[in-house]
Formats: sequence, structure tokens, C-alpha cells
Amino acid sequence: MQIEFLSGPALPTTSPIAYVVDQEALPAGLEAVVADGAKASRFAGKPGQLHEAFVAREGVSVRVALAGAGEPGGKDRISALERAGAAITAKYLASGESTVTIDFTGTKLSAGDVAAVLLGARLRGWRYDNYRTKLSDDQKRSLMTIKVAGAPAGAEDAWAIEAALAEGVEFTRELVTEPANIIYPESFVERAQARMAGTGIAIRVLDEAEMTALGMGSLLGVAQGSARKPRLLVMEWNGGPAGERPTAFVGKGVTFDTGGISLKPPGGMEDMKWDMGGAGAVAGAMLALARRGAKANVVGICGLVENMPDGNAQRPGDVVTSMSGQTIEVINTDAEGRLVLCDAITWTQKEFSPTAVIDLATLTGAMIISLGHEHGGIFSNDDDLAQKLVAAGSASGDKLWRMPMGPAYDKLIDSPIADMKNVGPREGGSITAAQFIARFVDKGMPWAHLDIAGMVWANKPGQTWDKGATGYGVRVLDRFVRDNLES
Repeated sequence: MQIEFLSGPALPTTSPIAYVVDQEALPAGLEAVVADGAKASRFAGKPGQLHEAFVAREGVSVRVALAGAGEPGGKDRISALERAGAAITAKYLASGESTVTIDFTGTKLSAGDVAAVLLGARLRGWRYDNYRTKLSDDQKRSLMTIKVAGAPAGAEDAWAIEAALAEGVEFTRELVTEPANIIYPESFVERAQARMAGTGIAIRVLDEAEMTALGMGSLLGVAQGSARKPRLLVMEWNGGPAGERPTAFVGKGVTFDTGGISLKPPGGMEDMKWDMGGAGAVAGAMLALARRGAKANVVGICGLVENMPDGNAQRPGDVVTSMSGQTIEVINTDAEGRLVLCDAITWTQKEFSPTAVIDLATLTGAMIISLGHEHGGIFSNDDDLAQKLVAAGSASGDKLWRMPMGPAYDKLIDSPIADMKNVGPREGGSITAAQFIARFVDKGMPWAHLDIAGMVWANKPGQTWDKGATGYGVRVLDRFVRDNLES
């Protein structure tokens, strides 16, 4: 989606014109047919509400849309503005119109407000039709450009920052959407290298031999049943003071999860292409930070494997030795994400000595049972870090809800023959998974685990996304960096 700012007062008359409308406050100067029609259809400017009319302007019939942005001083004002932009895009995405102009002339919106509208508009316009060859004309995306008229001073600069964020979210959606025969550990790395070329991100890749030499028996155990070789992708962005310790984002990247020998049921297994959603979010966040030139030092690490059940696959009951030296009894090979994360986190701490570690993973179905598809779960050993991430989630729309941890949960993963087992009882499954990861966090290291299993994929359109990949995780990480590492 292209965003173009117009310099003159003249509006196009060959494409739709949209206005962002505050609740109960129609713009002055609207034609009576638009204002009366809005009232008759009970359009009140509520967030995401849209009304369309046709009017004659300069002898031409023009489509006019009103998009609701809610109350000017509302608690969720930015979200409401994004929904207004998204509503405009959703209306015209497959309408046959290639261009829509959003006219901000005479509004009281700030430069940041305008950027929020445009962010919602662009994110809602993302579609991935690469494999769809038989779409009818009325199903094909037609909207390619949004023109911006009457924007306040500073809006273009504000949009440049949000455009970088949008690119990161879109990259994550792309990675999560691609099927597992296209995105697997090696190709994930190649896609990231291509997309990040020239951004200033330094990329390193550890292959199977290097991880074997480092003793990553936990991560490698997950990968050993697949013909696809594992990779550890390392992305470094040094936009802050030279030599300052970075903050680390670590992502679970299981590019397809059959469950291994503990095979998943066939129904819905195709969804497990997005079990790399944590790694996808980390890659997208790193791209966004680089594109907007974030003034912070951040490293992104993705543990990339495929979990398959061949004759060489890890068996239930096997014991593996992690890079930390701790031993793990693998009770269930479908609890594989934590086995990937523990070695990735150990390596990250040894290599970078970060100021904090934040991991993201589509880790447990139990998280969906707990929180549905409204919040990601957050577990942490540090109240300050947890509070900052929850606040970043609220501000960005990638909402988080803090979950409990403690010794009573931790003892549930003690093993009779190894240092620990990789699963506890059915109860509290998300918590015991977090307790497992916590055993690999160095003493004194601020750490947060984001279980985003219910958030990376949507079966119906949402505020700024269509059905499918949401790009969840990029925005909360970006907002965390803005508010805490750059301020």
C-alpha cells in the first residue's frame, strides 16, 4: 500500500474521498445528502463505523466515506484512529477503486493522529495472494494507493516512523503466512537476509555443526527427525551508544510442528506452519527498528527448527543435555518450543550479556484456553520489566496479561532421572512451560516470556488485519523500545 501526501488544496474527483469523523461531530461543509444519509443510517462516528454516499462535485459523481474515530479524548484514541483508517481500506480494498484520498482539512487531528489513521489503513490493506490464481475480479485487491490531503505540519515525518513499523508487521505476516514447504529454517534465514540487506542489521547464522560444538543438545534434539537442517539466526542492531549492552529478543521458530513422535491429531495440523510466529515477530521487529533508525542496541535471535517424526526423531523418554549443562527428560516431543528456546537463551546470555531477555513463542495451547485470542500471556521474573511490557502492549494494541509463576509450579517439572522434564501435568500447562524456560535464565537477568499462541493467527478479520496472520508481537516490541530504550 502506497501512501502519498498531496501538497495543494485541490481534491481529486475521480476517486473516493474519505473523512475521519469524531463521535457525534460530522465535518462542517458536508453536502446535505451525506449528512442526512449518515444520520438516517445511524452513523455516529463510533470507532470503525463507516458510512458511504455519492455526491456530485464539479459535475462528477464522487464516492464520499465517513469513518468513525470515536471520542476525541477517549482512552483508546490511537486504536480508534487506526480503526478509522482500517475501515476505509476494508471498504475499498476490492471495490475496483485503485486510489482513495483521505482529507484531513479542517480537522483538529495532530500529526501523530494522522499517522495512526494511515497505519491502520496500511495494515488492513495487507494481503498475500501469491498462490491464488483463480480470483474473480470482484475478489481481487484493487486499492493500491491512499492519498493524504490537508494533513497538519509534521504528519509526513510522523508517518515515516509508522511506515517502518508497518513494514516490520507486514514482514512478520509474510513469514507466518508462507507454507512450511516454502519457509523452513534455511529459507527463513535467506528471506531475512534478503529483506534486511542494506538496513544496517548485522546478521550471523549458526549451522548444525556449530550448534553441536556448542552443546545445544536440547534444540538439536527437536530438529533431528527432519531433513530440514536447524539454524540459529542472529540479528544485531546497534543504534544506541557504542559498547552499550543490548536488549535481547529471542523467538521460537518451529517452522512446522507435527508434534514429532508425540504426533498431533490430523485436524488442524496445517495451522502448525505458524508455530514460528515468535521468530517471525522478532524478525519483523528488528526490521522495523532498523527502518526507523531506533536509537537503541537490540539483538534478535531466532531458534529455527522443524519438528518431524522420522526414524531418527527424538523419542518420548529420551534425555538430552542442554547447552547450559542441565539435563532434560523429554516426556512429550510436542512440547518442543521450550527445548528450542532454552538453548537459544543460554547462547544469547553467554554471547551478549544483555540487559534483559524477552522471548516470544507460540508455546502452549493452554494459553489459548486461559486468555482466548484477546491477550498474549506474559511471565516474568522482574516486575519492572513486566510492567513496561504490559504498558507497551496496551499502547500498541498487542495486549498482554501477566500470569503467575512460583516454586509450587516449578516443582511440577522435576524429573526422577534428569534435572527436569519438559512437561508437567495438564493443569497450569502454560505456567509450567514458563517455569521450564526460567531454569535457563541466569541469576539476576531480567527476563520475560511472552506466550503468543492465541494471537499470531486470526480466523476472522480484526481491527487492522484480515483473516490470517496478524503480525502480533512486532508492535509491542517496537513500543517497548520507544518508551524504555530510546527515551
